[in-house]
Amino acid sequence: MKRTGDEYFDSEEFQSILESFEQASDSGGSIFQDADDLADIADYYHYIGNHEAAEEAIGQALSMFPTATAPLIYKAREALEYEDVEGAEAYLEQMDDKESPDYHYMQAELLIAQDKIEDADLLLREYFKTVPANEYNDYVMDVANIYLDYGVTDKAYEWSMRSSGNNSEDFKELMGNILLGLGKFEDSQRIFNELIDKNPYSTRYWNSLANAQYMNEDYGSSIDSSEYAIAIDPTDPESLVTKANSLLRLNNFEEALKYFERYAEVAGEDAFSELNKGICLLSTNRPEEALEHLKKAEELSNQESEYLAQIYQETAFTYSALHDVDKAIEALEKTSELPCNHADMEVLKGHILLENEKMEEATNAFKKALLKSDSSPEIMIRILVSLYDNHLVQAAYAIFKRFYKTIVDEDYQNGHAYMALCCWDLKKDQEFLDYLKLSCERNPQEARLVLGNLFPEKMKVEDYYNYMKEKLTS
Repeated sequence: MKRTGDEYFDSEEFQSILESFEQASDSGGSIFQDADDLADIADYYHYIGNHEAAEEAIGQALSMFPTATAPLIYKAREALEYEDVEGAEAYLEQMDDKESPDYHYMQAELLIAQDKIEDADLLLREYFKTVPANEYNDYVMDVANIYLDYGVTDKAYEWSMRSSGNNSEDFKELMGNILLGLGKFEDSQRIFNELIDKNPYSTRYWNSLANAQYMNEDYGSSIDSSEYAIAIDPTDPESLVTKANSLLRLNNFEEALKYFERYAEVAGEDAFSELNKGICLLSTNRPEEALEHLKKAEELSNQESEYLAQIYQETAFTYSALHDVDKAIEALEKTSELPCNHADMEVLKGHILLENEKMEEATNAFKKALLKSDSSPEIMIRILVSLYDNHLVQAAYAIFKRFYKTIVDEDYQNGHAYMALCCWDLKKDQEFLDYLKLSCERNPQEARLVLGNLFPEKMKVEDYYNYMKEKLTS
């Protein structure tokens, strides 16, 4: 059985249920699990990406318990994944127990999935009136978690505030996750640190803290927190992958590769791990090895995979590194039917053509990107960054000047860090300082990402300007 990082799926209780089911399935014997256990087994298989086994388990559940709540809710959620609202409604109608909270929760999920947030909220508030007083807090937490699962974080917060005097660890964990979803990363970290003080051996709390630090771009602290989780459970997939992601962000590709490999050992090879192994290998100038993993990532993906567009993108970069431009462009063409930003893909195509000295074809690709994006300023910036990356610094500088003077408003927030970089390379010190100041004021995240290597590692973005002004004037 694969390790998942999910507390229940990795528990001895569930492992025993799963082992019993698999033994019966393999031998053709009778299945003795109840409807809830079979739905959990289907959820487990779905979670690890074994969709065929998931369908087999839920099929068994529905054949034995055709009107049971848990299997029908599984099928309803599966229908929603494919945006089949009518199918989800049909499964809901087959349920015997239409008085259960799960039935009402699923009704709300149907509305949320259709972006009918206020309708869902009305339904949940009406049902709230029927909930016994001693179950208020549990109901509030259930509803808040539903909203959190669907990314409707403001509603999750609103419902969490209905809780009365709830000091439980579960409630604090919920609040930590809500604050994380609201972008209040430091407040989220504070809550998870409090939870860790009470339970220092919880890998879940350490992972949540690491995630909040990662989202706050404090990658060093995220690595430290992940290491505590790994020390508690060396086979925990979530802590291994969070550390790998943080190492990747710090461009420590060799170490990141080791942790993506460890993750794959415990969670099983999947498109995600193979993709990231490929990225690490390409970043360490091993394109042949990278290509093997990217091909495997593609094999492990279906057409609905969230990773497919990035797999093709990284495959294109890899072929470009191998100077096979035709295959690089062929990989990007595969994204044409995927739900991704097609203007972005044209920019990438132009970038690859440019780095292979095909200027005319690159220019045509950039024109297509502008056409597809209706001359989006963000796409224009990406094209200018491509010019810079391909050592056409003077051209990028000249177009950036025109961009800020005639194309965007004077209070436009993005791109100033890249313009500052052009000025730095061209030794235009005063212009560099001017654009550095604008970048730090208007988009500190971009300033740190683009210009951070010009400054001491721990320096805050708000100190960049004064530090560099003093350095240049002295």
